Amino acid sequence: MGGAFPGQFPPALRIAALVQAALLAAMAGLVLSRAGAALPRWAKASRALIWPVVAFFALGLVLNLITPSARERAIWAPVTLVLLVSSALVATHRREGRVSP
Repeated sequence: MGGAFPGQFPPALRIAALVQAALLAAMAGLVLSRAGAALPRWAKASRALIWPVVAFFALGLVLNLITPSARERAIWAPVTLVLLVSSALVATHRREGRVSP
């Protein structure tokens, strides 16, 4: 969303940015729960919900790689790759002492 509007976002895009921030925070919570690092109450749901997170970051990587913005490719493609790899590792990792689904 950056770059198209110099200065402050219009009100609708500010709301969209807040929604995106909330979604990213929820995805971080799911990954942390699946990894066993936080939010133990989310553990059961995180088994299934981790896969949409992985898919989201896979799509994000593709979109960041095909953007016409060289700056976006240089900064966000590597960041999204790290997010994709780390969420995929957490999704596929079998934790010790626990039966994986």
